[in-house]
Amino acid sequence: MHYTVKKGYTIYGWELGNELSGSGVGVRVAADQYAYDTIYLQKVVQDIYKGIEPKPLVIGPGGFFDANWFEEFIDKTTKSLNVVTHHIYNLGPGVDEHLVEKILNPSYLDGEADAFNWLQNTLKTSATSATAWVGEAGGAYNSGRNFVTNAFVFSFWYLDQLGMASTYDTKTYCRQSLIGGNYGLLNTTTFTPNPDYYSALLWHRLMGRNVLSTSFSGTKKIRAYTHCAKHSQGITLLLLNLDNSTTVNTKVAFNGTRRFQRKHKSRGHRTKSMQIQPRKKVSDMIRKEYHLTAKDGNLHSQNMLLNGMILRANSSGHIPPLKPINVNSSVSITIAPLSIVFAHIPYVVFPACR
Repeated sequence: MHYTVKKGYTIYGWELGNELSGSGVGVRVAADQYAYDTIYLQKVVQDIYKGIEPKPLVIGPGGFFDANWFEEFIDKTTKSLNVVTHHIYNLGPGVDEHLVEKILNPSYLDGEADAFNWLQNTLKTSATSATAWVGEAGGAYNSGRNFVTNAFVFSFWYLDQLGMASTYDTKTYCRQSLIGGNYGLLNTTTFTPNPDYYSALLWHRLMGRNVLSTSFSGTKKIRAYTHCAKHSQGITLLLLNLDNSTTVNTKVAFNGTRRFQRKHKSRGHRTKSMQIQPRKKVSDMIRKEYHLTAKDGNLHSQNMLLNGMILRANSSGHIPPLKPINVNSSVSITIAPLSIVFAHIPYVVFPACR
C-alpha cells in the first residue's frame, strides 16, 4: 500500500483473503476473526491513504457463499466494509462431463438465485452500507473445460448469470478470467475473443443500470431479462432459448393493460407501475435485434455468429462492428433453438428509464 501511494497509483479497492469463508477451500477462517481483520484493514487503509481521495474500497470476504457465515461477517463489519464479495463456480469441476446439460437446464440455473436473494435481503436489513459484488466467477472450477467454458454454449450460463445478478441488485460481476485457463474471455494462445467476450460486450453496450422485473409465460427453456436501454431511449430485452429443437415466437406484453411492473432499488425494492408511451404508429415502430448463434450449430464452437455473420477480429486485432437487424414492432421476436437474442425496443418509454 505504501508503494502505491509513493507511486501515485489509484487503487480501486483492497480485498482481504481468498476463499476462506464458510467451510473454506482447504482452510477456513471464522466469521468473527475475519470481521476483526477486516476492521483492522479498514483502519490501515484510512491511515496509509490519509489525505488521498477517493480512498480504496475495503472488500471481502471473496469466498463461497455460506448464509450463516456471511450474516455474522456483515453484522460485525457494518462500519468498515464497502463491498461484500462472493465467488460462483456452481457448475462444479471442469472435468465434469455433464457441464453442458447443467448449463442448458433451467432448474439448475435457478439454483444460484437463492444465494443472490439471501445476500440482497441481508444487506437490506443490515445497518451496513456495503453493496454486493460477485468477486470471481468462472462457472466450473479448476480452470473450466476446453470447448465448453470457452465456447458458445457458455454464453447461456454467463448471460444468465449477469441477468440474475442484476435482478438481485449485484453491483459488479467479475468474470474469471480475461486471459487464463479454459474460461478466459480471450483465447490463451492467440488472444482473440472467445464467444463470451462478444456476449459481455453486447451486454455492456445495451443493458442499462435500471433493472425491470421480467417474466416469460410458457416454456421454462426461455430465460428472459429486461433493463432500461443504455445511453439510448427505451428498453433492452435479453432472451435465451435453452431448447435444442423449438423455435419460440414471442410478443412483449405489459401486464395486458399497457402497464409494466418494475422493481426500483434505492435501499429496498419498491414495485411501481409505469405507463408505456408509444410515440409513433405501430406500423412505424422499429426495434433492433441481435441474434447470437453458434457456428454450424455446434455448441462447442469457439466462433459466434451475430445475425448470421461470424464475429472475428481482423488482422489488426480490431473487433467487427456489432450491427443489429431492424424489425417492425408488429412482428414477434423469433428465438431460434439454442440461440440468444438482445432486442432493443426504443419506443417503450418508462419514466424509470429517462
